[in-house]
Amino acid sequence: MPSLKDLKTRINSVKSTQKITSAMKMVAAAKLRRAQEAAEQGRPYANRMRQVIASLAAKSDGANGPALLVGNGKSDTHLLVVMSADRGLCGGFNGSITRQTRNEVSRLQSEGKTVKLLMVGRKSADALRRDLGDLYIDRLEGIQGTSVSFADAGSIGKTIRDGFEAGDFDICTVIYNRFV
Repeated sequence: MPSLKDLKTRINSVKSTQKITSAMKMVAAAKLRRAQEAAEQGRPYANRMRQVIASLAAKSDGANGPALLVGNGKSDTHLLVVMSADRGLCGGFNGSITRQTRNEVSRLQSEGKTVKLLMVGRKSADALRRDLGDLYIDRLEGIQGTSVSFADAGSIGKTIRDGFEAGDFDICTVIYNRFV
């Protein structure tokens, strides 16, 4: 049976751990609030961009429109751009992206389509490497954080545009978690 001193030491140790855990929860809550505010502030911009791109695609005809918007008329090769986090500890965030990617790859391959993956972020890339690593065309890491720069987004866009112009794929789909 432990002595009274051992019990007091253990109780103090547990209390100290509880204080640290409580402080970590408060920090995480503050970071989540900031991320939510940033996502909500960007939502009108994203919605307007979606409308502009849809309008451009609708108004452009196959002969004069940008090839990336009007397509090339084929649908044999699909590029899936998988957007996940570089670090874990975010619940089902990365797991749902990984699961959706597996489902989409299975569906496309069952239809006889060729699938290629552009991995943005480390977590899903690591999770899918064993099963789908042979489908990777590129893996971009270290560009996510509290603020993704325009240059980071530009490098992803350039990779996609260059691949499309080279005829590496016909259709591009982005797999990501939608903030609600």
